[in-house]
Amino acid sequence: MFEIDPWIFSTVLLPVLIFFARIADVTLGTMRIIFVARGMKIVAPVLGFFEILIWLTAIGQIFSNITNYVNYIAYAAGFAAGNYIGILVEEKIAMGLAVIRIITQRDATALIGTLRSAGYGVTVMEAQGKAGPGKVIFTVVRRRNIPDVIAKVSAYSPKAFYSVEDVRYAAEGTFPQVRDRKAELRLFKYFRKGK
Repeated sequence: MFEIDPWIFSTVLLPVLIFFARIADVTLGTMRIIFVARGMKIVAPVLGFFEILIWLTAIGQIFSNITNYVNYIAYAAGFAAGNYIGILVEEKIAMGLAVIRIITQRDATALIGTLRSAGYGVTVMEAQGKAGPGKVIFTVVRRRNIPDVIAKVSAYSPKAFYSVEDVRYAAEGTFPQVRDRKAELRLFKYFRKGK
């Protein structure tokens, strides 16, 4: 059987394991906080269970090897990296809804038409700002559609002010049609059986 030198284990392998354990638990913690904010009552506690289990393992190794300062550095570096990776994962998942508020001073007819033709629900209000009359445009979108809406705003009204805020709950609404790939596959299999 392969035996690891205790010095190599305590100064190299253990800090690496602590580093990756911290990345895992902080990433899970970031996701858990996001799911709690979104009211996901099942997923958040499950993530919390694994987050704490990994954390206890990592902190247990720190206390078992309390004189090894390399473990402290690995623990702190894993925490920092876990925050970064957690944010990246959350951005990739892009769950939930956001409200985009657009304030424009110029004629917004083309922008409003483009957003509506893309399937977004749009509410428009007349506004009066420092520079004169304008429009306030509201649209609630899926978070993964934010870049598309912002690109349309930039193309049609590059000097428009916009803000994006998370939406916890929304009822009804108009959203672009999303392809249901599972339904398409079931339909494909159904027609294929019929041949």
